[in-house]
Amino acid sequence: MAPAETPDQIDLLRREIVGVGRRLYERGLVGGSEGNISARLSGGRILATPAGASKGFLAPGDLVVTDLAGRSLDGGRASSELRMHLKVYSVRDDVAAVVHAHPPTATGFAIAGRPLDECVVPEVIATLGQVPIVPYGTPSTEELPDRMTPWVASHDALLLANHGAVTYARTLAQAIDRMESIEQAARSLLVAHLLGRVNRLSRSEVDRLMSLDPYGSMVRNPGCTITDPEPLGDLAEARLRSEVARIVSESLDGGV
Repeated sequence: MAPAETPDQIDLLRREIVGVGRRLYERGLVGGSEGNISARLSGGRILATPAGASKGFLAPGDLVVTDLAGRSLDGGRASSELRMHLKVYSVRDDVAAVVHAHPPTATGFAIAGRPLDECVVPEVIATLGQVPIVPYGTPSTEELPDRMTPWVASHDALLLANHGAVTYARTLAQAIDRMESIEQAARSLLVAHLLGRVNRLSRSEVDRLMSLDPYGSMVRNPGCTITDPEPLGDLAEARLRSEVARIVSESLDGGV
């Protein structure tokens, strides 16, 4: 069992959560009272953002301590969406921080039913990995956490159908980095689709990337799914050109 945190350590964690909330708000990943943040404490406790508060204007004393069932231990009222966080903590012993937000572009992908699984940007493939879509579940109920369950163990970031995204990690810094990476990847992919051309990496290029240290070991589900066809080598390309020329020539001769 991990030793109990000192008051100074808990105060530092409170200030870190407040900083993450401000970062989400200032970068447009949440608006109004959207989103929630939590961190795991020792003794089966969770430190979480309160219900109905803007994440850009929190104070350390606003945060709420709950048990692993979501019951308040200090009289405060945590976000009703803490259920999502508790599900992650129950499945993943290695996770100590969870961030839920509504990044606009990534949420647009979730609304459109488009997971982030195209093989496009090497850094995203290796450090964020595949981001699937969890089927829609009513927020603030057990329905959504239950629908997250099949993906939590194998992924570090999830899109929530019609409801934003959730990321989790060993530290708050890693969790917020993953949330920003989701939105950046979605923006880049959207622009490429709007420009009418998405040049994806081939499977061999992705495999080569994953073989490099430390790529392939940074997240639970690195890589991607949708690749471009393998490029033809010089010999294969020459054979293809020769075959096309032969077919064209025979067709022309046959028409005389």
